[in-house]
Amino acid sequence: QVQLVESGGGLAQAGDSLTLSCVGSGRTFTSSVYTMAWFRQAPGEVREFVAGLALFQGFTRYAEAVKGRFTISTDDAKNTVYLRMNTLKSEDSAIYHCAASRGGILEDPGSYDYWGQGTQVTVSS
Repeated sequence: QVQLVESGGGLAQAGDSLTLSCVGSGRTFTSSVYTMAWFRQAPGEVREFVAGLALFQGFTRYAEAVKGRFTISTDDAKNTVYLRMNTLKSEDSAIYHCAASRGGILEDPGSYDYWGQGTQVTVSS
């Protein structure tokens, strides 16, 4: 089983930066997780892909809306994935969820087997 716990959300002003963290744990984490990603969901909206990382191949993908502003990275020793968010905009306000997968399409939420509870990010303009 795999558990994911996010942190780092909060209130920010437009133009600010925030860094989200997601710590993975569980007996099978290192043997069963191949990709990790961040998704976000604003009120009344569907959950959308933000950024993803293939842990062993090392490649990353970003949604067009965040490309150039957000960076996904990992600290393997800590089983932690980060999302550095720069130049925040009001439209970035959402609950951000960390997700882990044994494989599949990075951008597809259906590919993910494990989800964290989420951390709220609110950006005021």
